[in-house]
Amino acid sequence: MDIHPALAFVGTVRYERDDLGTSAGFADWLGLHTDAPVALAADDEVRARVVALRRAVRTLFARAVEPEAPSQADADRLLDPGAALDQVNEAAGAVLRAPRLEWPSARAPRITERLTEADQATRLVADLARVAIEFLVSEDRDKLRACPAPRCVKYFVRDHPRQAWCKPSCGNRARASRYYQRHHVDSDG
Repeated sequence: MDIHPALAFVGTVRYERDDLGTSAGFADWLGLHTDAPVALAADDEVRARVVALRRAVRTLFARAVEPEAPSQADADRLLDPGAALDQVNEAAGAVLRAPRLEWPSARAPRITERLTEADQATRLVADLARVAIEFLVSEDRDKLRACPAPRCVKYFVRDHPRQAWCKPSCGNRARASRYYQRHHVDSDG
């Protein structure tokens, strides 16, 4: 199963690590998940814009999973939801797209997009904002969850009504933690 681009974007925050925290990590992520030139990773301002957008999107993901708890990575770093919404909308609106009909002779018509002029960094940030918006208005938003496992900070789309964790290893870690807590507390008392 392919991961939605918005989940891949917010998933760059990991327990004790940030995939976008260095130029090299940012370059690796750009190469794997976008069509943007990897050379953008060398620009700290571009990386800062992308990280700021990610924080806004993670804030909106936290809002989407309410009344459940947000990801452990975000609990104390969330933006005001209104400010996050404004930031995502502003980023997405920086590059306007218009449908364009092309109909070459002797071939079927097709639709293409015409984009307003923007630099590559602005297009990257706008594209990331757009995929987040598309995710947040999709049916998957209702299935979005923050993984409650210890040391996991991921958001995931619940595939089954009984799914509680983003992956089986998180479920194992949560069960082991509960077992440890029960037995550790019992032995102290």
